[in-house]
Amino acid sequence: MEKTKTHIAVVSSPWFSNLASSFEFSKRFANLHPNFQLSFFIPILESLPDAFKSILETETLPTNLNPILLPPISKDDMPPNAEPVLQKKLTLIKSLPHIHHILINSLTSNSTHLSALVADPFALEVLDFAKQLKTLTFIYFASSAMALSVFFHLPKLHDMISCEFRDFPKTIRIPGCVQIRGIDLPEPVQDRSSPTDEEFLEMTQRFHSVDGFLVNSFLEMEESTVKAFANEGKGNFPLLYLVGPVAETKYEEKGSSDSKWLRWLEKQPPKSVLYICFGGGGTLSQHQTNELALGLELSGNKFLWVMRAPSNSVNVGLEHADDEDPLKFLPEGFLERTKEQGLVVPLWAPQIPILHHSSIGGFLSHCGWNSVIESVQYGVPIIAWPLFAEQRLNAALVSNGLKVALWPKVNENEIVEREEISKVIKSLMEDEEGKEIYRRMECLKEAAANAVKDDGSSTKAMHEVAMLWKNFRGI
Repeated sequence: MEKTKTHIAVVSSPWFSNLASSFEFSKRFANLHPNFQLSFFIPILESLPDAFKSILETETLPTNLNPILLPPISKDDMPPNAEPVLQKKLTLIKSLPHIHHILINSLTSNSTHLSALVADPFALEVLDFAKQLKTLTFIYFASSAMALSVFFHLPKLHDMISCEFRDFPKTIRIPGCVQIRGIDLPEPVQDRSSPTDEEFLEMTQRFHSVDGFLVNSFLEMEESTVKAFANEGKGNFPLLYLVGPVAETKYEEKGSSDSKWLRWLEKQPPKSVLYICFGGGGTLSQHQTNELALGLELSGNKFLWVMRAPSNSVNVGLEHADDEDPLKFLPEGFLERTKEQGLVVPLWAPQIPILHHSSIGGFLSHCGWNSVIESVQYGVPIIAWPLFAEQRLNAALVSNGLKVALWPKVNENEIVEREEISKVIKSLMEDEEGKEIYRRMECLKEAAANAVKDDGSSTKAMHEVAMLWKNFRGI
């Protein structure tokens, strides 16, 4: 008689960063536990992102991991002028009937037992199927344990603070977390009158009802947060399993050996180059772009800048990239004056090979959690430049908590001026302060590598989850 396989269904949201992270987790879990069957559901808005297509086309996936591409949702089916956030949410909602149909059909085989539904925080609607399917419910949280703890405390903070969070004058203390300011709380809750604030509160309330969280961090990085979360919850909070660092490690750009950025990096001294990138969708205003360019020039430091065209929005999204040449928005004469100092790459370059390169000595980053994790994995110190979402929380953690980053100061108009940029770059890349940061990051890099070894904390957490899922036989 065929042995029953434990079946896990993982449902991502359409956000590329979440999609890439949860897929990497699924690959790792499938490789560690070949007796499990994983179905990975991919909601699609219009078409699959090119970067994710490359992952599916170039990698050999575990045989027990089945990516399921759901029928694409057309923007024509969206309300007129719908914002990108709403489009993503509606993509997931319109995909639910397809997910439900496949999940029900997957149970018709006697050799398969659906044990758990794992959802992205922005795909929580799928957990409504859990009762019918008699499964456990988990959330794959592609950010830090600190951010998760903050989300759990949001309702209490709403009751405690009457003004807008950004105007709250005191520091906020959450057990086990680095102190933060009101302005450091996630960007969607900064306006109490906005629908997103109410949606986030509803989401965090729903967090209490799941069986557990799979968090893209590792114990040695956030031990105090995890202990405080467990002590404060006293069994009333869901279990946390820190399973990170979850980040792609084998990615190679097609034809990367011929890439201009690689040829340029090969000519630079070890740890001499500052890499600048604001993620797949982060953008700066024209004013801030000018200040950054002139600050780089003023510092005299080597740089590799992956640049997007300026925008009045800090997050235009990967799929909403402007085809317009961003280099024409640089200050007049900048490229000529800095041609021996740096290289500006328009729109996109593969981040992991760059961070892994021996010439990279620092990373000016928007502090998206994927970028933070990749920096830690490759031991690259950070200049924190948060733009949106929970990035200010991440910046507070790496700069004030772990002390592996510097956070530039802004002026009264929320602009980081060229002199401040130059000063921070020199501090990180040349001064004793930067050397101390580098030493701390090296220790964190070693801890990250140890966490995913056979006897590491994150691998043990994966095994604990596997045992729970394997032994579960329905509600």
